[in-house]
Amino acid sequence: MQWETVIGLEVHVQLATRSKIFSGSSTAFGAEPNSQASAVDLGLPGVLPVLNENAVAMALRFGLAIDAEIPDVSVFERKNYFYPDLPKGYQTSQMAQPIVGKGVLEILPEDGERKQIRIHHAHLEEDAGKSLHEDFAGMSGIDLNRAGTPLLEIVSEPDLRSAKEASAYLRAMHTLVTYLGISDGNMAEGSMRCDVNVSIRPKGQQEFGTRAEIKNVNSFRFVERAIAYEVERQIDILEDGGKVVQETRLYDPDADETRSMRTKEEANDYRYFPCPDLLPLVVDQAYVDHQRSLLPELPAAKRERYESELGLSSYDAGVLTAHHDTADYFEQTLEVCGDAKLAANWVQGELSAQLNRDSLPISESPVSAAQLGGLLVRLKDDTINGKAAKQVFQELWQRRFEDADQVIEAKGLKQVTDTGALEAAIDEVIAANPVQVTQYVEATEEKRGKMVGFFVGQVMKATRGTANPQQVNKLLKEKLDALL
Repeated sequence: MQWETVIGLEVHVQLATRSKIFSGSSTAFGAEPNSQASAVDLGLPGVLPVLNENAVAMALRFGLAIDAEIPDVSVFERKNYFYPDLPKGYQTSQMAQPIVGKGVLEILPEDGERKQIRIHHAHLEEDAGKSLHEDFAGMSGIDLNRAGTPLLEIVSEPDLRSAKEASAYLRAMHTLVTYLGISDGNMAEGSMRCDVNVSIRPKGQQEFGTRAEIKNVNSFRFVERAIAYEVERQIDILEDGGKVVQETRLYDPDADETRSMRTKEEANDYRYFPCPDLLPLVVDQAYVDHQRSLLPELPAAKRERYESELGLSSYDAGVLTAHHDTADYFEQTLEVCGDAKLAANWVQGELSAQLNRDSLPISESPVSAAQLGGLLVRLKDDTINGKAAKQVFQELWQRRFEDADQVIEAKGLKQVTDTGALEAAIDEVIAANPVQVTQYVEATEEKRGKMVGFFVGQVMKATRGTANPQQVNKLLKEKLDALL
């Protein structure tokens, strides 16, 4: 039997506010355990929550970016459950009336075409604390620093049909929230994580199968691996005549498997009811319009502009717009050098490779966009050739010089374009290599084309790589062909 995979994601995005959603406690990462948990976060008697307006504004900007319905009124509710890292015994969240309604997010899987994924809703909620199981000799420690951290939970419809699509969706979401500036998207620090709902059904069947929810997956790669394992697990169960149980599972990246945690709760298990300490949230059209005015150029619009106005390929535009910092760096480089394709090639090529070698984000590049742009200007006007340009880049990377012109001057890298000087160098190379010249003269036309490379290399060596390769090729061929 052929099976179809059905996937929906619940993405939890930590909003980039400086304080928590209902208290003034800091949200800074890396503080000492339990040093950023106030009486409000702990739910001590007599305290009342106060809603953080910045969290509301960020949620609205997200909703506008996905062209979602923005309701006039949303309501906070209490989601009741008992767990050691939830000292209040409930989580303040939204269910019946979330702040963001139905919307859509476009994805571009590596092995597919653009696809619209429907967003069911997005709601505001507070995070719980964190249980720590290491270094406690059989016990667990509780760190409540995260308790009360503002989250935007974004719930998709079950429109995804493969692990690749799910990964593409998560990447598109990461790109969007970082462009909007509402989250740093740092998955290693828990700023973005997701729950993955996976089910399978016979191809052609409309009814959904029984789903399993894989909790708190925190990397693009783990999402793909967790889904791949879970799909195979469910297929094996059904093909052996069994039934898939609706449950919550955990992905173990070391064992590359999902494991059962508990049976899946339904909404009524949490006994949701409106929070008595928080009034309904009312947003008027003027406030929504103000948030709309703060939206930056969004990734899809930027990608389209790169293709239509700058003439970049769909691939180049996709890579350059995948991360906000990369797009900014590219545009600043382009502003200096004025050549979109050249700037794109260097940002994706030499710069990206060096950043990867040194494990640096582009925001910490030792070579600024202005410096790279200045280097590309000298490459464009034939002051230096491609080989010298790479040498200049390395000197800038080591911070030995302020700009490309200083490197070119200090290292004597200015390209030789004077025809007389090039002809003199070529004559010396021809005179010093009589055997190769004879082989060239006696070779077929096809072989002669390949043999020119030897002479070009010798000329470049003689000029310490400063000769213009195009001119050398042209002059060499003329001089060698004259000997035929």
